[in-house]
Amino acid sequence: MVRMSMNEISTFSWTFEEDVEHYVAAGYEGIGVWRQKLTDFGEERGIDLLLECGLSVSNLMWAGGFTGSDGRRYDDAVEDGFEAIELAAAMRADCLVLYSGSRGGHIYNHARRMMRNALHELLPFAETQGVTLAVEPVHAECGGDWTFLHGIDETLEFISSFRSRHLKMVFDTYHLGQPPVSLEIVQQIAPFVGVVHLADSQRPPAGEQNRCLLGEGSVPIREIVSALQDGGYRGFYDVELIGEDIEDCTYEQILEHSTHALSELISA
Repeated sequence: MVRMSMNEISTFSWTFEEDVEHYVAAGYEGIGVWRQKLTDFGEERGIDLLLECGLSVSNLMWAGGFTGSDGRRYDDAVEDGFEAIELAAAMRADCLVLYSGSRGGHIYNHARRMMRNALHELLPFAETQGVTLAVEPVHAECGGDWTFLHGIDETLEFISSFRSRHLKMVFDTYHLGQPPVSLEIVQQIAPFVGVVHLADSQRPPAGEQNRCLLGEGSVPIREIVSALQDGGYRGFYDVELIGEDIEDCTYEQILEHSTHALSELISA
């Protein structure tokens, strides 16, 4: 059974409370929580609201920036990571999404070493809290500010070196599912996926992200979902839609279309 979640980035202008209300009404089982929205609403109030509504947290977004690309010192980014892990544990989130931060002025090996050092600090704590950390690679044509990890192979090699079941990766169909995508590889990596971010697109990533409604682009979503399910993935499919191609859609339309589209895609 496919578990559907909606990411709060998709309903950017709604408040946390509005997101929860509308997601539940639209029949979603999970929510991809944006930390800033939750903070604005109040963390304890937000957790209570989720429990009251029976909405599961598919993933908490996000922590990271360990390379200093967002202006923070390394120690500050790590401390924020500890706080995010505690929050993820309190919310019983399926995972906490991590972005390494860009290379910036660092050579690749140094940026990689900073990310490794951060995980050596954070991962033991995440394990004691029962929290899975999910590292997200981002397409090279639109993710330079977020991370130096851009593909499946390098991300899988990176997380596998830690040999921890609490360290996985994010599979975002916008970043990793552009054709041609190897469905055999997608099936093989399913056990290492912490959450799937679901989106379609009408053209390859270039500059600002431009995602479109599910089924209206060229990403083979049905085949990707099938490969992940065949590989043993049983986590959430978290719909994450941003960009020009959905600007004319109301948030209600996005919620309704996404549930119907995925149902049709997985039953086709």
